[in-house]
Amino acid sequence: MFSRIARIMGGTPFLKGKIMLIGIPPLLGPEFLFALRAMGHGDEIALVDGNYPAQAHARRLIRADGHGVIAVLEAVLAVLPLDEDVPAPVMRASLNNDPAQRGPFHDRIDALCAARGIGVRPLAGADLYPRIQAAHTIVATSEMALFGNLVLRKGVIRGESPGAPPG
Repeated sequence: MFSRIARIMGGTPFLKGKIMLIGIPPLLGPEFLFALRAMGHGDEIALVDGNYPAQAHARRLIRADGHGVIAVLEAVLAVLPLDEDVPAPVMRASLNNDPAQRGPFHDRIDALCAARGIGVRPLAGADLYPRIQAAHTIVATSEMALFGNLVLRKGVIRGESPGAPPG
């Protein structure tokens, strides 16, 4: 069964180990999926590193202990539409809170998003941290990279209304 599902999913790395839902990365547990589904267009979700005071700042907190920001980002991007009406629906921290500075961790985020055609905007701490605190949900990871926080802005799934007549 695993090999059949892996073929359907194109051999995605999310299918290593046990899975409960076809096409849903196992890293996304029930509470995480609920939070993603509950978000509306324009709502933001923050993925924060292990040093961020997530418990103190979160309106809604999802724990992703044992996972880094990159793994969580990959899982979220597998299911969450990002806002196509803004040039950069991903906003990330900058090395030393200076948008002109970047580290290898930031390069990995930028490359992952660029490969999917997603714009990324580095922000100064004074601009990023209020967005994190105002986010619909904060996901606390075990990321060890300093300045390893980012915010994703949810988009829409375009299509016809349910029950609308075809054509």
